[in-house]
Amino acid sequence: MRLIDQDGKQLGIFVTSKAYERAQQIGLDLVEISPQGKPPVCKIMDYGKYQYELTKKQKEAKKKQSTVSLKEIKYRPNTDQHDFDFKLRNIQRFLEDGNKVKVTVVFRGREMAYRDKGKEILDKVCEQLGDKANKEVDYKLEGRQMMMILAPA
Repeated sequence: MRLIDQDGKQLGIFVTSKAYERAQQIGLDLVEISPQGKPPVCKIMDYGKYQYELTKKQKEAKKKQSTVSLKEIKYRPNTDQHDFDFKLRNIQRFLEDGNKVKVTVVFRGREMAYRDKGKEILDKVCEQLGDKANKEVDYKLEGRQMMMILAPA
């Protein structure tokens, strides 16, 4: 195995037992860094400190990671203008926060005859948002609901 000391210097290729003895003399652990390498690479280091640094890096990466959630706004075919505008402002707020938005038009009873009104509402939402949103999934009918998914631009 290829051996690296605690300062990062390459010591050369050693037999496993000799490398382990060398780590014991210094009072540190022998840690395998790259098992796929030819020969495998091992480093003399404090294993507890190494694990602590790894968990610290993982926590830092997790903090920087942003989660994207899917918010849903529901319309009806006969939604009035004020309600439409109010829900549109919510959609804009969700998109600004970096969330995806599922816009749904719900049909009840005989409203299924007015599917074209549903398409008009979804088109109007896209038109009002302009370049603030991208259609991720174009509108489609699923049972009694017509829906589309918008993602932030």
